[in-house]
Amino acid sequence: MKRILLMVIKNIIYVPSMWVRLCIHAKHADKHTEEEHFSLLRWIVGRANRGGNVKIEVYGKKNLPLEDGFILFPNHQGLYDVLAIIDALPITFSVISKKEVKNVPFLKQVFACMKAHFLDRSDVRQAMKIIDDVSIEVAKGRNYIIFPEGTRSKKGNVIATDFKGGSFKAATKAKCPIVPVVLIDAFKPFDTNSIKPVTVQVHVLKPLFYEDYKDYKTTEIAKMVQMQIQEVLDENKRVEL
Repeated sequence: MKRILLMVIKNIIYVPSMWVRLCIHAKHADKHTEEEHFSLLRWIVGRANRGGNVKIEVYGKKNLPLEDGFILFPNHQGLYDVLAIIDALPITFSVISKKEVKNVPFLKQVFACMKAHFLDRSDVRQAMKIIDDVSIEVAKGRNYIIFPEGTRSKKGNVIATDFKGGSFKAATKAKCPIVPVVLIDAFKPFDTNSIKPVTVQVHVLKPLFYEDYKDYKTTEIAKMVQMQIQEVLDENKRVEL
């Protein structure tokens, strides 16, 4: 990927230090607080963005719940999505990701710092255990990202797959706020072969609190969240891959 190479070249003085510190944090994740992990991750991502001609614009940050213990539900565009949210939002969080990215260099270390859960989509029992574990952690005050599409769109700023109701089970079990997040042009940094300047938009929408969704099925919640995200995508220019 040309942009990743540009990020490395523009930060060549910092890369050895970045890599060593990131690997130490990843290997000894329990010896550091989440705040310490995210302080390092934001420094690395911020340097990478500046070197790679990536700008992050954030909208609706005030919509974040005042207390921790909520789940962000963004549309899924590419490998850069989590990094965009790390740079955009002043919170700590973990993530549920597919097992296929577990060993991708750099992302592997980032996810280790975040103590991410890796989902085997062919193993229903494992998926249910992850949902139970995440709901317990969220109820205790930890924040999470779950991508309700289940896989990245590969169609740019277009939702290619309906949001899955099962993605919202952890939220309903934890009775926590559901925070829709809209990513626009997040596919461009890593999923296109270009180094042209790009602006990634991160829109935080108003949360759905438990009282707002308690009487709905998870499939109905999924449709509501998808519609809210789709409205923001429709208000912005769609860019096809």
